[in-house]
Amino acid sequence: MQRTILDHVEPVAEGTVSLVLRGAEGPLAPWAPGAHVDLALPNWLTRQYSLCGDPADRGSYRVAVRYDRLSRGGSEYVHLFLRTGRPLEVSLPRNNFRLLPAPEYLFVAGGIGITPLKPMLAAAVEAGAAATLVYVGRSKDAMPFASELQATYGDRVRVYPTEEHGRPDFIALAAGLGPQALVYCCGPASMLAAAEAAFPAQGLHLERFQPVVKEFAPNKPFEAHCVRSGRTVPVAAEESLLDALNHAGYPIPSGCREGVCGSCEISVVGGEPEHRDDIGAPPGRMYCCVSRASSRLDLDL
Repeated sequence: MQRTILDHVEPVAEGTVSLVLRGAEGPLAPWAPGAHVDLALPNWLTRQYSLCGDPADRGSYRVAVRYDRLSRGGSEYVHLFLRTGRPLEVSLPRNNFRLLPAPEYLFVAGGIGITPLKPMLAAAVEAGAAATLVYVGRSKDAMPFASELQATYGDRVRVYPTEEHGRPDFIALAAGLGPQALVYCCGPASMLAAAEAAFPAQGLHLERFQPVVKEFAPNKPFEAHCVRSGRTVPVAAEESLLDALNHAGYPIPSGCREGVCGSCEISVVGGEPEHRDDIGAPPGRMYCCVSRASSRLDLDL
């Protein structure tokens, strides 16, 4: 974890504030567009937020937090109780939503989903790519950074307040893309489903707020053999691999516990994991908060 000081809190839309976290012990860890961090709040909760500032600024991180009426305690604390000057611990950045090289991009943001896409648009424009942002929200007043982005990028940014215009036609947007274009989309589940239906799968990259509801075979107990320490940890059907490892004395970091943030990634050196995450674990890795196995796993622990 990195120690920071909450340097600045600023409203950036109805129900959304921006937090600037200044490094308390020198430069902060580098990051690239699409990265997020875990923010440890003083009420003992940890929440994940996309970095939406300038990657070249090693002195501070910027995130934006929307107030959720059904808050489980994270956004409520940020909006009602967090004050400037507060020391806060922040994880090293993780990136499961990397911006790949391309000559053309379409960025599609829904509400607070603008946060990972804002630095992506800046990077794409700086690289000389053809880049367009389609930004969808209830009203312009409720859309963080909308006016700032329009002022900076002009016609590259198309804002769609749904109260006035409804949603854009994704099928028409897809028809206007070149063959090498990549589409990056972040927003509510309904918008992501529409994007999946409209854009070619090979060029579409999504980041989700919440996991997709899936069905799996009933959980079975299995064993996790920790190769470096020589211990075997039993994992009961009713517990997660993450909990079993933590209870056995292996302090695996965790954040969302839903398979969307990637903080609990571990290395697998033998056996076949049953991947249940929404990120797409790379070969030899798994996210142990949700993923399991039907037989023994050998872990690099």
